Amino acid sequence: MNVNEQITTFLKSNLLDKYLIGQTTASETEEVEHYINTYPEVKKVYEKLQDKLELSAQINAVNAPKNALDNILNTLEEDTPVVPMQPNKPKRKWFSLAIAASVAALLFAGSSAYLFVQNSNLSNENQVIVDEIFDLRSDIAKNNSRLTDVLEQFKQLNNPETEKYVLKGNRSAKDLKTVAYINPKEKKSMIDVVSLPQLPDDQVYQIWADIQGKMVSLGILTEADRKLQEIPYTEDALGLSISVEPKGGSLERSSDTPVAEISLKLND
Repeated sequence: MNVNEQITTFLKSNLLDKYLIGQTTASETEEVEHYINTYPEVKKVYEKLQDKLELSAQINAVNAPKNALDNILNTLEEDTPVVPMQPNKPKRKWFSLAIAASVAALLFAGSSAYLFVQNSNLSNENQVIVDEIFDLRSDIAKNNSRLTDVLEQFKQLNNPETEKYVLKGNRSAKDLKTVAYINPKEKKSMIDVVSLPQLPDDQVYQIWADIQGKMVSLGILTEADRKLQEIPYTEDALGLSISVEPKGGSLERSSDTPVAEISLKLND
């Protein structure tokens, strides 16, 4: 089990909740304090739960009225007749003890119910915090992956072996502009879609590589692709061209006059 799984299992065990309300055994206390002192994630969850428990206690705290005890004693004195104590009739003593025991039982039941509700709320909040931590880690991993891709692209762009080719549209597509980056040594190709004039819904732009007079499709270009991206590398390509094709693309270039084209000089 890796560290992340250990932390998740621990947080889901509710040991933190028991630790906060002083219900852990000696071995459980040692385990909880080990996790708090070793893993910052656990310490953060512990501190947050501690703050919420203290706040909840302050909000729900109710001060007893100042004269509550005096009022109870006065009521007992007014409503209870005084009976001389007789050795063979100790009923009054047991009756008073029964009342005290009932009051204590009610207070204990109320406290238990309150702690149960608080424990349930803390458990739910604990799970939410765990989910938030792993969502954050997932976002960090995705951002690191994107950063790695960007650094790799930057490395390729700055490679002395990488050639840059700008494809500009002709009269049929004056605003069209794309930039191709090709590295024959690394056998990698990238394209940056700078601008594409809008087409009818039933047409698309498609890029081609000229390999000894045969046009090989490298994919469809769209406005959504206006970022640096990899395209298939074609060995011994003589040129690149962009044509207008039916929606979905074509297996063969349908026009002998593309809207943009450029010759490649990779062997020079």
